[in-house]
Amino acid sequence: MGFPVHRPRRLRQSPQLRALVRETRVTPADLVLPLFFNAAIDAPRAISTMPGVFQQPLSAAAQAARDAKKLGLGGVILFGLPKAKDARGQSGLDPDGPVPVAVRAMKDAVPDLVVITDVCVDEYTDHGHCGLLRSRPDGTTEVDNDATLDVLAQMAAVHAHAGADIIAPSDMMDGRVAAIRRALDAGSFEHTPILSYAVKYASAFYGPFREAADCAPKFGDRAGYQMDPGNVREALREIAYDEEEGADMLMVKPALPYLDVVRLVREGSSLPLFAYNVSGEYAMLHAAASAGMIDLDRAVIEVLTSIKRAGADRILTYHAPHAAQLLGA
Repeated sequence: MGFPVHRPRRLRQSPQLRALVRETRVTPADLVLPLFFNAAIDAPRAISTMPGVFQQPLSAAAQAARDAKKLGLGGVILFGLPKAKDARGQSGLDPDGPVPVAVRAMKDAVPDLVVITDVCVDEYTDHGHCGLLRSRPDGTTEVDNDATLDVLAQMAAVHAHAGADIIAPSDMMDGRVAAIRRALDAGSFEHTPILSYAVKYASAFYGPFREAADCAPKFGDRAGYQMDPGNVREALREIAYDEEEGADMLMVKPALPYLDVVRLVREGSSLPLFAYNVSGEYAMLHAAASAGMIDLDRAVIEVLTSIKRAGADRILTYHAPHAAQLLGA
């Protein structure tokens, strides 16, 4: 029997009814907040392309941990900006670098806050690429995949030693999960999990992040190691390789232009799945809201709901503090 017996609007009549039958819910605990710690500053520095987001001095780490805990967030992920950079990203291996110092301060302040660290050399190299460079016989330059693995493994061990709960390699070098797993196990960090940026696309939506992390490539782009936006079957290969190498969790980045990929990965793996609601996605909402085109509060919750509805278990997002307040943390 059809209408008038079937009336779906019966369950949409009030906020209480809509909440009662809602299929997908976002909570503050679903959200992970990216934070940028800059070893060269003494006060917060605004990021012009990301309203409300700042580079933070290391002295702010403890309070940032307390704020994240008060909001009920699922955790934080840390990015570091060092005082000095070189071609090999050696400052990323410094036990007293920005990320290890921030990790120790945050874990001392709030021991039960989940602290994730991004592992990649782009923030520490003077050329801005996610790997070490080498010259080809024809005189051109390329990212040296295998030479980069040792640096990533050392960086992961430094972060684990500082107290990081989760190591998250974002570089997209082949074999890096296995290299990091070996280094962690050799250092008696066999219980430290790896959250792999398994499916990371060469996206136009990273632009504001490159100001935030001061990591724009000085030449070329990252299309030689990040995934082509037109590929989806490749995502299944990437997650299979990372699972085989020992990844404990997986990530798709960016989120919104790749919700179909989030769904595919969710169906193809039983591992916990994260999606990164990246800087360009964040900036677009704020730009539209500032122009009076959208209601920012509603748009933020709708975007985060779409990512979770697509299959993500947890979401990395710069909206996390705002969303947590909207969600009534």
